[in-house]
Amino acid sequence: MSSTAVPVHQEAEFQGTTRRDFLTLLALAGAGVGVAAVAWPFIDSLEPAADTLAAGEPLDVDVSKIAPGQQIVVMWRGKPIFLVHRTPQAIKTLQSPKLLSILSDPNSHVAQQPTYAQNWHRSILPEFAVMVGICTHLGCVPGFFPNPSPTDPAPNWPGGYLCPCHGSKYDLAGRVYLGVPAPYNLPVPPYRVMSPTMLRIGENPEGSDFDLNSVVQI
Repeated sequence: MSSTAVPVHQEAEFQGTTRRDFLTLLALAGAGVGVAAVAWPFIDSLEPAADTLAAGEPLDVDVSKIAPGQQIVVMWRGKPIFLVHRTPQAIKTLQSPKLLSILSDPNSHVAQQPTYAQNWHRSILPEFAVMVGICTHLGCVPGFFPNPSPTDPAPNWPGGYLCPCHGSKYDLAGRVYLGVPAPYNLPVPPYRVMSPTMLRIGENPEGSDFDLNSVVQI
């Protein structure tokens, strides 16, 4: 069952953040994310200064803070960026013929990602997903429900994301399911791997000039 309450341990974590950051957290928590264990925690040390956000400067994220099966959300250019540490089982599921058969664009033919993320896991490293957390239907923030379930948050839930506004569904690579209002996969922003534990959002790997504004739809 979803809950809009922010856990006590997260209140301590967010001490020192700005009022704007806290209101952003509440908005995300209200999108149905309370069901997943430690889903969508904001890490205040990852929040850059306001002028950096406004300029769209690259943002370094220490992914060693993300346990397998968990997600964090950071803000870049005013957009929520999902970073997920996918488990070995989740990675295996992404290649399952059963899953691929119910996805609208399983091979990422629509230009919703840079070429270096146009692969079966839609990322540079299979274990780490990096996506813009905005539903491609009407712009709501999808909830993170990573574990398959026969009942929750929907019958025969395969695991992934569920939009609380109109029910659009995505898998853990941000690929949209068939038969939902959203027309496209979640966008993948420009990013690069700086080290085994550090990703830089907003900067491409050497040799790529991908711009998020070039995607079909955000």
